[in-house]
Amino acid sequence: MYQYDQYDHQMLAERVAQFRDQTDRYLDNKLSDSEFLPLRLQNGLYIQRLAPMLRIAVPYGLLSSRQLRKLAFIARHYDKGYGHFTTRQNIQFNWPALEDVPDLLAHLAEVEMHAIQTSGNCIRNTTTDQFAGAAVDELEDSRPYCEIIRQWSTFHPEFAYLPRKFKIAVCGTAIDQAATQVHDIGVYLIKGPDKVTGFRILAGGGLGRTPVIGQEVFEFVEKQHLLTALEAILRVYNREGRRDNKYKARIKILVKETGVDAFKAKVMAEWQKIKDGAQTLTEDEIQRCKSFFTDPAYLERSDNPEQLSQQLKQDALFQSWHSRNVHPHKQTGYAIVSVAFKETGVAPGDVTDTQLDYLADLADEYSFGEVRISHRQNVVFADVEQEKLFDLWQQLKRHSLASKNLGLLTDMICCPGGDFCALANAKSIPIAESIQRAFDNFDELTEIGELNINISGCMNACGHHHVGNIGILGVDKKGAEFYQISLGGSSRNEASLGKILGPAFAQDEIPAVIKTLVGVYKTNRIDNESFLATFQRIGMEPFKEKIYANAD
Repeated sequence: MYQYDQYDHQMLAERVAQFRDQTDRYLDNKLSDSEFLPLRLQNGLYIQRLAPMLRIAVPYGLLSSRQLRKLAFIARHYDKGYGHFTTRQNIQFNWPALEDVPDLLAHLAEVEMHAIQTSGNCIRNTTTDQFAGAAVDELEDSRPYCEIIRQWSTFHPEFAYLPRKFKIAVCGTAIDQAATQVHDIGVYLIKGPDKVTGFRILAGGGLGRTPVIGQEVFEFVEKQHLLTALEAILRVYNREGRRDNKYKARIKILVKETGVDAFKAKVMAEWQKIKDGAQTLTEDEIQRCKSFFTDPAYLERSDNPEQLSQQLKQDALFQSWHSRNVHPHKQTGYAIVSVAFKETGVAPGDVTDTQLDYLADLADEYSFGEVRISHRQNVVFADVEQEKLFDLWQQLKRHSLASKNLGLLTDMICCPGGDFCALANAKSIPIAESIQRAFDNFDELTEIGELNINISGCMNACGHHHVGNIGILGVDKKGAEFYQISLGGSSRNEASLGKILGPAFAQDEIPAVIKTLVGVYKTNRIDNESFLATFQRIGMEPFKEKIYANAD
């Protein structure tokens, strides 16, 4: 992972000192709320329903064991003993006291972490596939390019006050696990002319009030022109994006209103001005960033060792966990392990201080001292020896980290919702728990198969409900909390936006509604067809007819 140099350390120390002074002045009533607002947002600090919330940057989802331990320390000393992993691979703390935030940021700086540009109208954390660098279907490791984008975008003077927040995802794998097409900019590593690796770049994707799938702006960009291509898109958006209405300020609205062909023409005209300028990447710079992401010291191991084969035969519970949570690795004798801990009574994405410490210990013992955070709010050990998988599984069980529901119905994405967020129309966490309780039989879950449920407490769509196979959106109906259901969404390669089923439901109706939807799927599926494939084949009507059959 990227290692800070002296400049990085100095910059971060100065930033912490600056925010400490700003916070002290605010607490002494020398700064007004409106004056302090942009200052705290630049440092990832929100004012939520019950307390401040601090969002901490986790570049491309990669954490060292040392950083995990620091997050555990923060959870214990500055929060209520837990944090929350987000869909953008970051972590949030929901209970820090405002006067403690400068100290908290100083602790983060000790382990090369910060909260810069995790909020505000700027370029946010760049995300990628959680298997990057280890996946068997990878064209090239995407993390060095995420790091290049991070260094280019952090404190970029031209893009510090964009019309609205801006999110970039990079995908280097054949199967997109980074929701790349629903970002303001989506970058795919591809093979271009003469089999040279470069980038296909989309723009104008996003969720929220107006969900849109990104559209192609660059069919192929050579590696040296990555930043100039991104800069050209940002310049057009920064000049022409709407600032008069925050609901129409995202780049997706600009692309939609301009038309993709006209928008692309503007970008190309801008690109020609800067294509071979100061932002052009040299091979030395690309190699410098790649040098931070070299393979760990893999040992010579054989695939499918006899010891593992015997353990899989002898322990059905281990076999069940292995079949869902263990993924192929590019290195012979190694595997990728996804750690799922979404259980009934645990809010999706929440992780305790004890679990963070324990994950750090396991990372040191089994995965070269690193973990990744996934878009679906899980944790990944990317480099585990196959012959140690059984031992790792036994260790995970000790701290309720061995759930075997990865990719199944109860492995939900869920935002904090009305329990914490001041913007939410309704609670999300109780909905997730009620569904988990309704589907507490693992045999039933495996029989249903892969089915993604995404839950958002409001139209801002932090839970990505638009791209859930089943999406659940909290809405307000005359002061009461109701939930709108959508079907058919996906954030994978053939991304799709869910279609609204019909009128919203009360909170206590949701488990039965999900049961009915699953029942329609099981009745109509062919062979081992997924929920999404069945929906795409039969359409909305069979689901709608069954759900509203008894409605007046």
